Amino acid sequence: MAKVETKSKGAAKKKGSNDIVSVSETILNKLKDLNLEPGLQSDIVWCLGSYHHDHNPVGLYEKAEHALHLFKAEHAKKTKGITIKIITDIEKVLKAK
Repeated sequence: MAKVETKSKGAAKKKGSNDIVSVSETILNKLKDLNLEPGLQSDIVWCLGSYHHDHNPVGLYEKAEHALHLFKAEHAKKTKGITIKIITDIEKVLKAK
């Protein structure tokens, strides 16, 4: 019985990690498309590489929080391409961490 519980917890953690990777890649693509925050772009690229090496998503969560604040500000300015969907996707991943 204990093995089944451990396995499902591990699967849930892996799913959460995959979500932050997917959202981070979406954030990076959106930043590139809009030519916003080159420093944040390079930080996300570095964190993605680091995650693929050590599977520690801490940096990705930190950069997602930074991007969330940036995207909320840009959405308030009515910047084209910043949708409420990307904001809610980031919020959902951050809540699940």
